[in-house]
Amino acid sequence: MAIAMMETAMYSSEDVTVRDTFDSPFVRDPYLAREVAIDRTRDAGHDEGDHDDEGTASVELAAIMATSSTPVTPGPSSPPLEPPKSSDFIPPTRPSSTPFPNAQQGRTEIRCLTCQPACFNTNAPRHHDPVAHTHIDEHPALTLDRLPAEIHECILDRLFGYRVSTSSPNSLSIPSVNARSWSTALRHSRRKELANLALVSPLWRDLIQERLYRHIKLKATVAAANDAMIFFAQHPHLSSYVKHIEIWFPVFQPRFHSALAEEGSLALPTVSPEGISSATYGLPTDNATMEEVFSLVRYTFPEVRVMTLEGGERKKAPRVRFYAPGSGLNGEYACLPRVPSVQTLIVKGQWNIIRQPKDWETISDALPNLEEWHGTYAKPKSKSYISMAHTLDILDRKVTKLNLCLECDYRREITCPPYYLKVCERVHWCEKLAKAACHLEHLSYTGRVCHQFFDLLARHTDPRTTRLKTIDITVKNCCRQNAQWNESGSGITDMHFIAAFEQLVLSGIRALERLKTVNLLRIRYVDLDSPVPPLNPYFLVRDGWCSGVWSEQILEEIHRVRPDIRFEEMVDSFGEVGYNKEGRLIISPDFPKSRVLSLKLSNYALLSGGITIL
Repeated sequence: MAIAMMETAMYSSEDVTVRDTFDSPFVRDPYLAREVAIDRTRDAGHDEGDHDDEGTASVELAAIMATSSTPVTPGPSSPPLEPPKSSDFIPPTRPSSTPFPNAQQGRTEIRCLTCQPACFNTNAPRHHDPVAHTHIDEHPALTLDRLPAEIHECILDRLFGYRVSTSSPNSLSIPSVNARSWSTALRHSRRKELANLALVSPLWRDLIQERLYRHIKLKATVAAANDAMIFFAQHPHLSSYVKHIEIWFPVFQPRFHSALAEEGSLALPTVSPEGISSATYGLPTDNATMEEVFSLVRYTFPEVRVMTLEGGERKKAPRVRFYAPGSGLNGEYACLPRVPSVQTLIVKGQWNIIRQPKDWETISDALPNLEEWHGTYAKPKSKSYISMAHTLDILDRKVTKLNLCLECDYRREITCPPYYLKVCERVHWCEKLAKAACHLEHLSYTGRVCHQFFDLLARHTDPRTTRLKTIDITVKNCCRQNAQWNESGSGITDMHFIAAFEQLVLSGIRALERLKTVNLLRIRYVDLDSPVPPLNPYFLVRDGWCSGVWSEQILEEIHRVRPDIRFEEMVDSFGEVGYNKEGRLIISPDFPKSRVLSLKLSNYALLSGGITIL
């Protein structure tokens, strides 16, 4: 628009008219190109007025071409140019390759395309172009549906959050340090408010519903299962949008207006509009069985890829029943309905669902295409380690990604708890875990481990056929043999734990000699009560770089096993160290908020007597 207005102000209307009428013998200057498209379609109503204008234009052209009117040309005068007769002029035929084959003369109104309401103001001055008439739609059809699909996705991602792919193998890979787990995958809390966006347009209806029903959560009761089946039967197009279904089994059931509390119930106050009243919470009686849950998923959600089963947690929690009582399906040959579409299984509160190897075998047979298994226990107990150890013995080869969390309280402990001593008396947990990891591609584990895990893993692994690529270990504590009660704790101030952690790292480095395909190894200790969280020891090998704890022995083993691995940074101290009047260590760390890339293990000896952080 700005270029077109400059042309009108710089040249007179006669010059512009002549050049447009005699377009064929003259070539336009490059700076006369217009941004506004010119409509060349011929209008029959202008033919009669053009005959009178052509004669006048010829006379003016002769005056312009004369020598006297062009003082820039110093040569001899040219013979006068005879004005052609208006009847002899025949405009040349435009080639068919031009974008506008039919020329049209007219007048053009120059106005902005981005602020048309302001340009339509009658009081505002208008600029007219006498050359040609540009056809501009006064009401352009710029609708939301005409935007590219990428723009729609960006808008909805801004509102809903970024979706996590259920089919990409790298979307929820266990070893990914920055990957979001399925427990925190997209399930928007403002689902009801955002549901109104489906009324914006027919295009957005599918996009919004696809996001709203991508991850749903159902209560594992008979009534809730029947309601869900009826709803999706009435809206069959929504069932294909469900990719992640989460089913939780309640462990409490309120019972109101009961005079006497039944045995095994808990009396808790309930807030009502009338005030605080007492209600009795007992064991649930309407919970669905595992058979009913699998039937619901199979026949209602054919496109589901991820299934979450949450068993709940409470004191003396009830075990989830696999079959209804009296159905006669509790025998040896009983099986659950098959759900071939599920590829990822997440089990929370796993003790209430899987207590023996037979339970896992029944679930695994019903999921023939299962590739990934996430298992989490709500509370640490000896039964969790023992039952999981026997379950790992029958782990199917089809499972390539395993994520186990047996202890999720990330805090240091003064001594090893008695329940783990019971585990050590019955099974060697590290050996069971090492044998199962030989057939995996990705392993993520949170719990107790010792250096024998990597020794046994390297011993049972064939370097020619191994598929193991990533190992992610979060250490609760390092189990030690024949340790005293005061030497089995954990924390950055416990040198016995630091020494055991160093042995674990050295064993992991030596295992890389046989684990040729492993490209990510992370061993870390997390203590939420640590006085200096950046000093929590960790060791990370990724993409040819190494960071975390180091010592001379660790450097030698890395150079021997993987000579191409280099430390990102080597620092000999934790920061400025001093002592106060009471003799306690005072440290001013060089990394108050940044991530630490180098932790020398010998410096932890300074922290064994207590530490004060400035």
